[in-house]
Amino acid sequence: MTATATGPAVIQIQQRDTVGLVLCGEHGGVPYDLLAAALGVAPARLRGITARWRKAGYAATGQLAPGPAWCWLTAAGMTATGLGYRPGPPRLARVQHVRALLAVRLALQAGPDWRQHRPWWQSERRIRRKGPYAGRHLPDAEVWWPAVPGGHAGQVWAIETELTAKTAARTAAVLAGLAAAGYDRVLYFTAPAARPAVARAAVGHPAAPITICDLPPAAFTPGA
Repeated sequence: MTATATGPAVIQIQQRDTVGLVLCGEHGGVPYDLLAAALGVAPARLRGITARWRKAGYAATGQLAPGPAWCWLTAAGMTATGLGYRPGPPRLARVQHVRALLAVRLALQAGPDWRQHRPWWQSERRIRRKGPYAGRHLPDAEVWWPAVPGGHAGQVWAIETELTAKTAARTAAVLAGLAAAGYDRVLYFTAPAARPAVARAAVGHPAAPITICDLPPAAFTPGA
């Protein structure tokens, strides 16, 4: 790695850097413990990796909430990855939601179906970029399965996460929107406090392919 006299350092981009930077860009920010898990490195090694990203001007890090520090992309990082989303950290009101969704993604990616068939994860940012969705509830993410024999060939799944219970009307509206969108399957991951409201709302859509799941343990901030 070499450094210029007037600008950020120039670093050799490796596959692990690409994976981590794109992950931070797609989710708007990633907490250190989940970023280390995604990259398969120890926390001490991750600090060195994010330090390289900061020196290159691609990322910034900081404490957004109790628990691990977070990493997010700068404008230069968005340009380098080609993502083009708004740079900067997630809004404080969305920090826990962002964490929960990433934990769901990592849990799904660790499963045998994912490893065998390699579907595509479509973030809400990417879904929103496709076109106007006025009046329609967008899922937190989509999973697109490749159109190959076996597994869930050609299916598109909606992913929804819920940490706190919404009103009955709001929950019903979310489920109705997802059911009407024509997804092959809707996976609704909930915290214990949110599960009863989602379960009651799902009763109103008996024909919809809705599966209610528990959020994985990593969805919750360690020590919180």
